[in-house]
Amino acid sequence: MKIYRDGNTYIAPKGAYFEGNVKIDGDFIVPPCTHFWGKLVVDGRLELGSNSSVGSRITCRDAVIGPGTEIKGPVNVSGSITVCDRAKLSSIYAGGDVILRPGIEVGDVKCDGTLFVYGKVKSGKLFGRQVKVLRADAIANNDFPEEITPDY
Repeated sequence: MKIYRDGNTYIAPKGAYFEGNVKIDGDFIVPPCTHFWGKLVVDGRLELGSNSSVGSRITCRDAVIGPGTEIKGPVNVSGSITVCDRAKLSSIYAGGDVILRPGIEVGDVKCDGTLFVYGKVKSGKLFGRQVKVLRADAIANNDFPEEITPDY
């Protein structure tokens, strides 16, 4: 499958299927409905579009996981990660902050920063320097801390 490049940013075509493992040396923008059957390793920031899937583990610097996405392996992020509504992940380890949006299903979550839980999530154990649980409507009131406002 062809991946487009713009400087240090790589862009996958919408609806693409990747059968093997994928390694990207930079940032990676993945449009909706894109599927990876192997592991995904990104040296930079990963933006995984809605309703996409990954059949194995993900390793990257920072990540935004789109709504309705399914990841069957662990997600290892050296920085921060935002997981959007209705995503399904096996587990998360982050070196920075974690934002979990309403309706997600995740196994254990461990982060070295602050773990923000918005609304109702189905999860295993939650570990973080701080764990903050907020109502789902807090996002509508823009109740995010300044330093980690999501980019969507």
